[in-house]
Amino acid sequence: MSRISDTRLRTREAAARLVTAGRLAHELTVDLIYAEIRQGSRTTINDELKLWKDEQARNDALAAALPPAVANAMLSVWALAVEQGERVFAQRGDELEAEAAAAITRAGTLETANAELQGELRTVRARLDNQHARLAAMQAEHAKTDAERDAAHRQAETAVAERDAVRAQSEQTLRELQAAHMRELEALRTTHAQHEAALRGEVDQATARLESVQKHVMLQTEEARGAQRRSEAALSDARQRNEQLVADVQRISAEADEHRRLAGRHERQLGSVLEEARDLRRERDALARQAALLQGQLKARDESSSARKTRRARQETS
Repeated sequence: MSRISDTRLRTREAAARLVTAGRLAHELTVDLIYAEIRQGSRTTINDELKLWKDEQARNDALAAALPPAVANAMLSVWALAVEQGERVFAQRGDELEAEAAAAITRAGTLETANAELQGELRTVRARLDNQHARLAAMQAEHAKTDAERDAAHRQAETAVAERDAVRAQSEQTLRELQAAHMRELEALRTTHAQHEAALRGEVDQATARLESVQKHVMLQTEEARGAQRRSEAALSDARQRNEQLVADVQRISAEADEHRRLAGRHERQLGSVLEEARDLRRERDALARQAALLQGQLKARDESSSARKTRRARQETS
């Protein structure tokens, strides 16, 4: 039961007790009632005491105008009606106070929610500004990366061109060395064949003259041996030059392999730069989508807040 209803009810109960104790109704004062109940405001006690005195006056007038049995019955019914009305009044008062407390609680909740929404709105705006700044920085970084990628691409193209030129030059040098080697080998074969043919002729001549001139045969044999030694020395020199040519060919092949390795490294660096540029582009697109989503949420919350303010203004106007 609310405090005001309890004060009014106890005012009536105290007035009834005082009248039962011998006090007259018109003699009852606010101080007497307050001394009995010790609660409530004097204004509330005074208002309720006036209502009670008016009811008592009407009851006394009714009792004087009607027979005692009828008057007592009507007073009993009236007392029951008044008691029921007071209970209904007290219950309704409690309900109104509960509704008022609930309305105050809802208002506080709405104010808290509004403050939270305002704080969240400020946070979202700050995040959006931060996202815009990051997006601008990412765009600048992306432009820088594009420039570096183009420079790296140009460097890679230059390296590829240099590699192709070196490869072509190496292949040309290798072909020239192989041709020179083949010519030298062919010349050595020709010289050896000629020398071998000459040796065969000399041997044939020495054999033909063997029966007639033994000394000449021995001399020719010694000359043939000397010629053979010279041929073997020439063949050894040719082999040494051949080994030198093979070493040169291996060295040039190693240099060509080194150039190919450098070209492959430049190609891998170019692939890495291109992959990093694709990652930056995907991150930029993700940030753009996130910024658009945040702008949509912010717009939706602004519209929702405007709609709530409009409804609140309409309710206050009505």
